[in-house]
Amino acid sequence: MNRILLSALLACAAWSRLEAAGPVTLKELHEGQSDAATWLMYGKNYAGWRYSEQTQIHTNNVAGLQPRWIYQTGVNGKFETTPIVRDGLMFLTAPSNHAYALDLATGRPMWHYYKPVPAGVNLCCGQVNRGFAVLGDKLFKVNLEATLAAVDIKTGQPVWETSMEDPRKGYSATSAPLIVKDMVVTGMAGAEFGTRGFIDAYDAQSGKRRWRFHTVAGPGEPGVESWGGDSWKRGGGSTWVTGTYDAELNLIYWGTGNPGPDFDGSVRPGDNLYTCSLVALDADTGKMKWHFQFTPHDVHDWDATSDPVLLEMEHNGRKVKAVVMANRNGFYYALDRTNGKMLVAKAYTQASWADGIGADGRPNLIAGQDPTDTGNKSCPSIGGGHNWQATTYSPATRLYYFTSTDGCQLYFKTAQDYVDGLWYQASTTQGLAQEPTTGSVIAVKPASGEIAWKFPLVGAPTSGLLSTAGGLVFGGDREGYVFALDAATGKPLWRFQTGGVVIAPPITYLFRGKQYVAVSAGASMFTFALP
Repeated sequence: MNRILLSALLACAAWSRLEAAGPVTLKELHEGQSDAATWLMYGKNYAGWRYSEQTQIHTNNVAGLQPRWIYQTGVNGKFETTPIVRDGLMFLTAPSNHAYALDLATGRPMWHYYKPVPAGVNLCCGQVNRGFAVLGDKLFKVNLEATLAAVDIKTGQPVWETSMEDPRKGYSATSAPLIVKDMVVTGMAGAEFGTRGFIDAYDAQSGKRRWRFHTVAGPGEPGVESWGGDSWKRGGGSTWVTGTYDAELNLIYWGTGNPGPDFDGSVRPGDNLYTCSLVALDADTGKMKWHFQFTPHDVHDWDATSDPVLLEMEHNGRKVKAVVMANRNGFYYALDRTNGKMLVAKAYTQASWADGIGADGRPNLIAGQDPTDTGNKSCPSIGGGHNWQATTYSPATRLYYFTSTDGCQLYFKTAQDYVDGLWYQASTTQGLAQEPTTGSVIAVKPASGEIAWKFPLVGAPTSGLLSTAGGLVFGGDREGYVFALDAATGKPLWRFQTGGVVIAPPITYLFRGKQYVAVSAGASMFTFALP
């Protein structure tokens, strides 16, 4: 068979799969963990495990992984997507409001969505996007200008688009949405512009907003007393990483970001609720059931936006429904997810600002750690500890895996007037020439916070992680390597040089009986499989 005919047949088969794709049901989303051929949400399942039961690729053969196809988007920027995989197709978002449908067999593009980013959209950290959500015949994504869009899964054509907030005031959006019942739940970005953060739920059919929870308490709301004067108006509290959901409790768990301005806490006296917190929201109403604040009155930009992972563990002789998070402030936490009570808190990297966490969940602060006009050393650095990169939990090893930036920085504070829509951080940070930051992949025992193993990285981490029943943890780094570690020991078993920085977390899926690993790097999507 000649190449032209083969190419035509492959293209025809891909179009047939696209045309035959049926609607995605809520049942599929809730049972997605057990479906090897799909990856239907940001964290693989509603608990955010990012774990696959697949064993075809395992510790004894992973060294034979080879690239199968590579799709080059040609779009510059940081490529942070978690793809959706179903019906032999891959749906991925890219920087600058681009998105694609690809054929799993060849990487051939089936459609391309693009909406130009309006001029004047102010952003913190690049024109990034972390992925789609899917329900029925629609894919859902946020656009940078703080809109939520629904697109037709077969064509990529827009179905509806809803404005979340005014981008001229500093609001933007970058996170992958989460489907809960018949709603699309999403967060926002923009804390560095004096915005007021929120978590929103929208009707999946119409795009109409169902509810909004403000992460910065305002007048008439519990917690407003934790903001001096009218500082709540500019309080920050972005929600730029996807949350998780417990259907039995009907609670949505979502992390919140730093208060604004970042480094000058004198203009916002108080704990600044509910920034740097985990909030548990009633899925039907958006009402807060409980909160836990990791870093009261944060002055180091230690967002608590990392993915909250749901698991069960033994604590004091009883089984507990827990939610765990490696926080940017340098401490690992396990909370009772039914009521927000702290179960475990333990430092996993150097944390000079606190010598522990009290039984009430409040940090035991060490004096002299706040930013100053001339610069003050504090640990960890502005990037963490663990930052936003996706974490993973393996029920096979019963270990929780995450990345960490290990090191310190100088933190500066400068008085700054607020100007609507402009950068409002009140100074910056600086690295220490004689103390460069490094990075690591860390495996923690959830019930104790004890570190099981630590794998050193050359520099600060960039990529999220994936764990599998094959005894593996996959990740990537800023040097361009995709790698696999032994999930039990942290021993490196495989790596591949992609030629571009790896920022996104890997995923895995079964296609035509073969297990694949996929991850974006540079401006391209890579897939790998055994020969």
